Amino acid sequence: MTDTAPAEAPDTDAKPEKKEESFFVYLLKLALIVIIFRSFFFSPFNIPSESMLPRLLNGDYLLASKWSYGFSRYSLPFSVPLIPGRIFASEPDRGEVVIFKAPPGNDTDYIKRVIGLPGDTVAMREGRLWLNGKAIPRERIGNFQVPVSPNTRCYVSRFQERSADGTEVCSYPQFRETLPGGKSYNILDLGTTPQDNFDPFVVPAGHMFLMGDNRDNSLDSRFPAIPGQGIGIVPQDNLVGKAAVMMFSTDGSAEWLLPWTWFTAARWNRIGGTF
Repeated sequence: MTDTAPAEAPDTDAKPEKKEESFFVYLLKLALIVIIFRSFFFSPFNIPSESMLPRLLNGDYLLASKWSYGFSRYSLPFSVPLIPGRIFASEPDRGEVVIFKAPPGNDTDYIKRVIGLPGDTVAMREGRLWLNGKAIPRERIGNFQVPVSPNTRCYVSRFQERSADGTEVCSYPQFRETLPGGKSYNILDLGTTPQDNFDPFVVPAGHMFLMGDNRDNSLDSRFPAIPGQGIGIVPQDNLVGKAAVMMFSTDGSAEWLLPWTWFTAARWNRIGGTF
């Protein structure tokens, strides 16, 4: 009679195979990461107008830091009211370029430059900015020129000219403005307009007086908070973030069916600029 080898005992230490996570779970995790990143770190914004010329052009895409001024409901996608008030709040400095929500009831992102902070008296006299009773220094510098493109049209024909290389450009009068504290930036002044004069106004607590760098084409704090007509005096609780770095820029001439135009339309020299 032959001996029969005993059956091998099952390996009780063997681990069950790990189930592969479903694609749906992967997408949920990815979405959560994106939401957290965009809510609390960086978020992209595009520039749809020319109210911030010469610093920002129609077709620019930038990244904004979300932590610079604290967090509020406006930090979250769709302004979901999950954060009461503003936490880790800090006040912007004069001259900083900020993204915010305004006017009341409008969930659109706006971008302007901080001019006045609580307690400041802001006024405009014949196109000159006054702050706390003193005229803000400004000097005339060379015209700002931007090529005519699908994203850029000259306001009137007198600003359109041809550059040395034959390119049609919009050429606008440009000035260098310097706020108290030394922050300097360029502005455009295209001529005499009603908004060149603004009676002295004291910025209330918790608010900001914001202006566009394109002074004659910006519906900013000089105008009442009416959708499509102005932003009024903006509460600091409406801050979304601080302009940080230029991510991309296009002149609007790209066509989806012509891939090479994705590259020719890019304004490569603008990418990477900081604020």
